[in-house]
Amino acid sequence: MGVNVDDVLELETTGLTELRSPVMLIGLTGLFDIGGAATTALDRFAPADTAITVGEIDPDPFYDFTQERPLVEFDERDIRVIRWPENRFDVVSGRGGRDLVVLLGVEPHLYWRTYADCIVRVARQLGCEAVVTVGSSAEAVPHSRTPLVTGSTTDADLARSLGIGQPSYQGVTGVVGVVQTALAEAGLPSVSLRVGIPHYLMNAEHPQAVAALQTHLSHVLGVPVPDDDGELVADIGRWRTLHDEVVENDPQLQMYVRMLEADHDRKAEAAIPSADDLGAEFERFLDEQRGDE
Repeated sequence: MGVNVDDVLELETTGLTELRSPVMLIGLTGLFDIGGAATTALDRFAPADTAITVGEIDPDPFYDFTQERPLVEFDERDIRVIRWPENRFDVVSGRGGRDLVVLLGVEPHLYWRTYADCIVRVARQLGCEAVVTVGSSAEAVPHSRTPLVTGSTTDADLARSLGIGQPSYQGVTGVVGVVQTALAEAGLPSVSLRVGIPHYLMNAEHPQAVAALQTHLSHVLGVPVPDDDGELVADIGRWRTLHDEVVENDPQLQMYVRMLEADHDRKAEAAIPSADDLGAEFERFLDEQRGDE
């Protein structure tokens, strides 16, 4: 038996004012969120305390709860409650020239097509002009360099406009790949931004990758990064010291990192367009889409 979008998606827009050039941002824990860099970047970029929750996907049919176990907590009234995996749609307004619709959630185990249809439904009902997925993946990159953010899109026109690639990967995928395909079939432009995490430090935190994603999101969307009073800068310095200590204690790893540094420096010159250029082209593409409509 299948699952119907109407049975699992709760969306309440009563009283919500018309959104300004909205773009949906998606970050999901799971295969596409190594080191938690993607969801951390999105959580900091669009903080929940400045958001209005407009929708939620019921977790019950989407998860194997022996794998994604709910949590027992005590709430502010000291009442014992169960916290289930959450997929919440928030609207963040009043920053920059556009409003944001943010989905921070957990990659589901089951009914991926229905999950993707929920996202398409919300994007359409809130008038989103485009969708940006944010991810982090384990790659052969050095921790001692500013990580590169790569972009891709299934939309051929958007790929040409932004000067980024179209996905050429074939093989197993995560729910993000299913969502991007569903968006393309629905005629909704989407862009994937991904940052590399050093595969030899996968279990560590990577605030430098978080900062790189935030910078790209800020420039591409024309939305300022929230002021964190230097907290992220301090985290970058602290974790860089910890990462360096791991490498210093392993001579073979030191040699490997030097090789990665040389390779990174060569690739940096041929990376995707700068965040500023990418932002200008993204806005131009959306302007053309509005004109066509």
